[in-house]
Amino acid sequence: MKHLAGADPELILLNSHYRELERIPLSDMSRKEINELVQKLGFYRKEKPDSPVPKEFQLAPARPPPGSEGAKGERAAESKGAASGEL
Repeated sequence: MKHLAGADPELILLNSHYRELERIPLSDMSRKEINELVQKLGFYRKEKPDSPVPKEFQLAPARPPPGSEGAKGERAAESKGAASGEL
């Protein structure tokens, strides 16, 4: 998280190559709505701030670049109905 004085808060989603995918404005959302959003997007929530992040979540929810092999596998998983926590 990076605070910018005078800027409206927004969540910027990046792919695994740190390229911007999407910007989601947060200024009209409550804390509860933001927490629900990041959970829906597949972010991992640690039990304690100093808890380790499991290996399978270290790049999550980073998405592969469009058109890559990883993106094809991701679309296949989504079409099978896999929930974000199952990927």
